Amino acid sequence: MVGVASRRAAEEMITNGEVELNGSVVTELGTKVNPQKDVVKVNGQTYTLAQKLVYILLHKPKDFITTASDEKGRRTVLDLVNSRERIYPVGRLDRQTTGVLLLTNDGMLANKLMHPSSEVIKTYNVSLDKGLDQVHAEKLSRGVFLEDGKTAPAELEIIPGTKSREVIIHIHEGKNRQVRRMFESFGYEVERLHRSEYAGLSVQGLQRGMWRYLTEREVRHLKSVVLPEKITTKKEV
Repeated sequence: MVGVASRRAAEEMITNGEVELNGSVVTELGTKVNPQKDVVKVNGQTYTLAQKLVYILLHKPKDFITTASDEKGRRTVLDLVNSRERIYPVGRLDRQTTGVLLLTNDGMLANKLMHPSSEVIKTYNVSLDKGLDQVHAEKLSRGVFLEDGKTAPAELEIIPGTKSREVIIHIHEGKNRQVRRMFESFGYEVERLHRSEYAGLSVQGLQRGMWRYLTEREVRHLKSVVLPEKITTKKEV
């Protein structure tokens, strides 16, 4: 299906009503597509055979909004990336958070990465205003109640020699400002927050504000993390 998924996965998407052809939901398996004139959408994302799929890793600095545009005229992460293709951030990092941010025009992969069922691991380095109490650390690892529900269990590591003020936390959810709110729920202020890894990818060797294309191996890795079957694409960077 226009290089988006394997045949079996495509049939499942059609059965689930996720595919549109020229504005109408596809209901019949095996529907033919003319790549020269037909418009195919999967979960609202348009695909064509000629689409050049781009995968970018950005080391996000502070004071940049994680969105494609901002009505207030503030700087966005797209101001940092020079891409001829129209790309979008995968998920969000709040304005003051730094670290790993993926950008792509591969809507299928982005949706899978962001879907809660994929449980993509995200690792954050957290600097607190005071030492983390062991009781609070245990409660955070089991999950805490926030206004939008209880968080899933997390893994915490206290960095030695920091008086328990430097913590590494691994989560697989994407609630709004989740890590900050988790610590704030116990009276801690997060002074610095840095996402060091996302789905096994890091910004090691990449200065803040800099970006690079993912390697083919890294793209395959991302797809293996979230897709039951390998997705093949016509063009990749």
